[in-house]
Amino acid sequence: MDMDQAAVFLAGSILTALGFIAVVIALVVINNIIARYWRPIRIFTEDSWKGIGGNARFAEPHELDNPQEPTLDKKK
Repeated sequence: MDMDQAAVFLAGSILTALGFIAVVIALVVINNIIARYWRPIRIFTEDSWKGIGGNARFAEPHELDNPQEPTLDKKK
């Protein structure tokens, strides 16, 4: 019976290691996809705290009177 336990332990160890390797590879692939198509999330940087007293301002009345429509004319 000792050889059966050793065989089961060896097979279990190998399968556990292969499963761990598969999970790591999947995490690396997901991380690469996220890093390629998403912008990094910056929480504790200076530009992430511009909500109070930052560059925000209200629109002036003359800016609301003549809105500039976007043009697709490439001749300019």
